[in-house]
Amino acid sequence: MKVVNLKQAILQAWKERWSDYQWAINMKKFFPRGATWDILNLAEALLEQAMIGPSPNPLILSYLKYSISSQMVSYSSVLTAISKFDDFSRDLCVQALLDIMDMFCDRLSCHGKAEECMGLCRALLSALHWLLRCTAASAERLQEGLEAGTPATGEKQLALCLQCLEKTLSSTKNRALLHIAKLEEASSWTAIEHCLLKLGEILANLSNPQLRSQAEQCDTLIRSIPTMLSVHSEQLHKTGFPTVHALILLEGTMNLTGEMQPLVEQLMMVKRMQHIPTPLFVLEIWKACFVGLIESPEGTQELKWTAFTYLKIPQVLVKLKKHLHGEKDFTEDVNSAFEFLLKLTPLLDKADQRCNCDCTNFLLQECNKQGLLSEVNFASLVGKRTTDRDPQLKSSENANIQPNPGLILRAEPTVTNILKTMDADHSKSPEGLLGVLGHMLSGKSLDLLLAAAAATGKLKSFARKFINLNEFTTHGSGESTKTASVRALLFDISFLMLCHVAQTYGSEVILSEASSGEEVPFFETWMQTCMPEEGKILNPDHPCFRPDSTKVESLVALLNNSSEMKLVQMKWHEACLSISAAILEILNAWENGVLAFESIQKITDNIKGKVCSLAVCAVAWLVAHVRMLGLDEREKSLQMIRQLAGPLYSENTLQFYNERVVIMNSILEHMCADVLQQTATQIKFPSTGVDTMPYWNLLPPKRPIKEVLTDIFAKVLERGWVDSRSIHILDTLLRMGGVYWFCNNLIKELLKETRKEHTLRAVQLLYSIFCLDLPQVTLVLLGHILPGLLTDSSKWHSLMDPPGTALAKLAVWCALSSYSSQKGQAASRHKKRHREDIEDYISLFPVEDMQPSKLMRLLSTNEDDANILSSPTDRSMNSSLSASQLHTVNMRDPLNRVLANLFLLISSILGSRTAGPHTQFVQWFMEECVDCLEQDSRGSILQFMPFATVSELVKVSAMSSPKVVLAITDLTLPLGRQVAAKAIAAL
Repeated sequence: MKVVNLKQAILQAWKERWSDYQWAINMKKFFPRGATWDILNLAEALLEQAMIGPSPNPLILSYLKYSISSQMVSYSSVLTAISKFDDFSRDLCVQALLDIMDMFCDRLSCHGKAEECMGLCRALLSALHWLLRCTAASAERLQEGLEAGTPATGEKQLALCLQCLEKTLSSTKNRALLHIAKLEEASSWTAIEHCLLKLGEILANLSNPQLRSQAEQCDTLIRSIPTMLSVHSEQLHKTGFPTVHALILLEGTMNLTGEMQPLVEQLMMVKRMQHIPTPLFVLEIWKACFVGLIESPEGTQELKWTAFTYLKIPQVLVKLKKHLHGEKDFTEDVNSAFEFLLKLTPLLDKADQRCNCDCTNFLLQECNKQGLLSEVNFASLVGKRTTDRDPQLKSSENANIQPNPGLILRAEPTVTNILKTMDADHSKSPEGLLGVLGHMLSGKSLDLLLAAAAATGKLKSFARKFINLNEFTTHGSGESTKTASVRALLFDISFLMLCHVAQTYGSEVILSEASSGEEVPFFETWMQTCMPEEGKILNPDHPCFRPDSTKVESLVALLNNSSEMKLVQMKWHEACLSISAAILEILNAWENGVLAFESIQKITDNIKGKVCSLAVCAVAWLVAHVRMLGLDEREKSLQMIRQLAGPLYSENTLQFYNERVVIMNSILEHMCADVLQQTATQIKFPSTGVDTMPYWNLLPPKRPIKEVLTDIFAKVLERGWVDSRSIHILDTLLRMGGVYWFCNNLIKELLKETRKEHTLRAVQLLYSIFCLDLPQVTLVLLGHILPGLLTDSSKWHSLMDPPGTALAKLAVWCALSSYSSQKGQAASRHKKRHREDIEDYISLFPVEDMQPSKLMRLLSTNEDDANILSSPTDRSMNSSLSASQLHTVNMRDPLNRVLANLFLLISSILGSRTAGPHTQFVQWFMEECVDCLEQDSRGSILQFMPFATVSELVKVSAMSSPKVVLAITDLTLPLGRQVAAKAIAAL
């Protein structure tokens, strides 16, 4: 008999009662090679014929089962055919379909092309929708049966449905395929969610507890599919987290003025990467704050730490609260953190002793004010601390010394009031303004106010107001002697304050946003061109030091001839710019014997007698000048600096002279520090009893810096945490040795470690040390050091476990942090350093801009190409892939370039025939990437991984899991979903 179509062939087989294997043989005769059974819709045709009657046809069903077992038909075609059946009243048919699904629902696979694998994802989604509809129909019938008194039938069918659902969903592989299908077909997933809601309502009234529990389990599994990548176990067995501790210390010691958002993001990144529970995370922040309070040097640093702890950190926690909105009540976590903290009585008592007050009480009040603690918890914690506190502390508190925490908390509203006062018109009441500024200069008021302004992000605004005031006082017209002296004082105080701010908090705070057309204020110009700073070498012959000669001559005459400086009509900014040339003239005259030492004393007294700013400008030039002189030529210049540094004992000085001299001396000491060290000279600056430069010149003399680096790292590692002194030494070494030297030597130290707990601690500490300049360190680590280790077989032995695992972890942490801060365009948190030129990275890692780059060629490779493992440059372009599908990554950015090349290297290692420690390292690197990923961090560093790498990675046993595949592919792209589906379906 000549068979015309598939339906006829099935009917003939049924009539002649062929056995299943006879049927398969004859079918292959009727339909010779060419067409596949899926194209002919064999599964659908068999089911259609089997389900014609009220009960299924067992013979035709046996043909379908044989087709499934012998892989004549694909799983996707069977699932699609089943999901088209919708007459749920035919119990026997439904049961037969559930039996067929039960055959293979927990072992789905597909080894075809990517499109066929996507077909399996879609089919599984349709089958899940069908199962849910079927379950709902069975539950409704059970309800009706219960009402009618015949529950048995409905209950059996519902049990079968739930059993099939549970079996399908308990497979992680199936849930991963459904995850892809959900992204591919959002509307179908919405239908499933509606079905779940409806089913929940029906099953809520179910009396059978076993069925209800099974249904709830299935509901939970389905709802977990969209978030299956965000589940991470937290480290509950650990109590210390050195990275958080070091980051807080680094921020408090070196970056009080930094914006809060980048710090919050960095802390959140560490919390995610290290899976730190929130209460322990907050506890670590508080511990670091108290350690900072205890060990900070007396003076400005102490006030900075107090402001950081009591003003900035509570605000940081308020922002963290917004980031952690998905977690349970954040106030409970803060309360738990404080309960843990109160158990550390010796730490808290030591801080109380240092600060002369109950530090914890102040902190609890501030957290309560910011809404971080409930009233009940606040009262309970205050009570506990009062009970635990060492009774001797209360009796030893000095009532005459006001504690810094109280002063700082009071200084914050004062800053706001001063800013308002500074907004007023200066010309209306200059005397009133002078009174306000005079109070700011007394005692430690200025440092308190500046620390409070820095911690609350108001320092830039504070500096801007003083620049405007300084600019206002540069000119005076038609003024009386009194008005002239007020103007001179306002100029001097604003100038000194700005110098002090620049030296204490960095010159970036002073600089305004460059806008074309606006004239740059005098102080900004002077600071950028004439003010000595650490690491800034000035040219004493620069045009900025050589103003109009007539102004210089008149200034020299004024300094030399008059008994004191004139004030009326004085243009102070011109005097400040002319003083350098005037000092050169005076120096030349002194050296040539024209002027005697007594005349020089008179001149220097004139310079510093009325306004201290002139002395500051004079010393700024002298410092630059001394650097250029030979050993035997320096004496007179240094002598002049000594003369300018001492105070003037005279009755005829202007108001607040002593207060201004204290600030002037602090400024001069900072300015001269470098040049005095280089010329081995000592100048005794009048002492205030406090070390004004506690972190300066920490390196031991006559020791190679590599020895200092290894020694300091060994001490930090042994102790398990970084202190602020070590941070400053490491920062000095980083600037002195350069990023590559610094990073390379520390990585060598890491690779020497052989004990697992030591390597993990080393990674946590190294990451925080690298935060001194994370963007640059990351470029060096990923662009130079790792490729060097991975491509040189003589170094592979150093990548063995445990140091290899540790290095992989460190590399991923650095890459993720740098990439996320760059992506968020977060402001750089640390002092700007010299950035290596982007062009250097373009030449090191050439990605041709004219042709499709190596990276783009790799990303666009067709997965089914036979040359999948050939050299990346030989692979053909897939014309369907556009740059927009690849998020149009800017490949001129050095970090993107370095990441792209690192992943190319990883791809070639996985594809090569030589295995070794370097292959194992790649596996650890990828595992750490997956471990650190969050549901919301798509478009992360893994987008640089070639799609071809996925199929290679799943061949590594540790990486052959569905969750790993979902994590490492970019599922926002259609091609990414295809690659993931193909890899998972083949597992």
